[in-house]
Amino acid sequence: MITAGIDVGSTAAKAVLLKDKKILGWAMIPTGWSPQKAGEEVLQRAVDAAGITAADIHRVVGTGYGRVALDFLDKAVTEISCHAMGANYYFPENKMVIDIGGQDSKVILVNKQGKVINFLMNDKCAAGTGRFLQVTVNGLGLELDQLDRLPPAEPVNINSMCTVFAESEVISLLAAGTAKESIVAGLLKSIAKRVSTMAGSIQENVNVTFTGGVAQNRLLREMLARELGVEVMVPPVPQIIGALGAAIIARNIG
Repeated sequence: MITAGIDVGSTAAKAVLLKDKKILGWAMIPTGWSPQKAGEEVLQRAVDAAGITAADIHRVVGTGYGRVALDFLDKAVTEISCHAMGANYYFPENKMVIDIGGQDSKVILVNKQGKVINFLMNDKCAAGTGRFLQVTVNGLGLELDQLDRLPPAEPVNINSMCTVFAESEVISLLAAGTAKESIVAGLLKSIAKRVSTMAGSIQENVNVTFTGGVAQNRLLREMLARELGVEVMVPPVPQIIGALGAAIIARNIG
């Protein structure tokens, strides 16, 4: 049985195809202005990558903020449940999932079966999200994929976690002659501190699976592990974990 999971997020749409617990294919594209079109296109791209046809798919589950726009789903499921199940696919021994998405950040406590025990979500402001990092880093004239190539530096203190004020603070630090790498290190440390505080309010000293596009950043992973005092593991493609979880849930529907 082939199942599909689609995660239409604020910045990217992802799709994963699953057969007998094996990933057949996946795809990821910018969400753009139409969540429905993004969902349809990313599913077709995953189908093409898997070398199958849409008719071969037995069931489709959607998640993400754009799931309400997908009228071809068999079921829609919350991101919390999907990220928990997707992370469990790779690291079933880990009890916590941290997902930093474009517009929110989530801390999810899970059991060995990938079921949600508890969670905390920041979706009221951009602090500690991919959007926060994108805006502030762009203020430095950098792109996110350049951050890991910067030389090591001592992090400067970033006092504001509000995107608007943090961007102003970055500009002031630049004007004062502060090195870009020190500012980036400070931004990443501020995100790690905020997310680790969220995690600690649920449970401490449990190994973590880190998902979402921001999880690709090596320095942030290291800072997060240091703040939490535990091992932080990242799946091979951390952006598709929500879609993977949706595909697993589709498989488990009776």
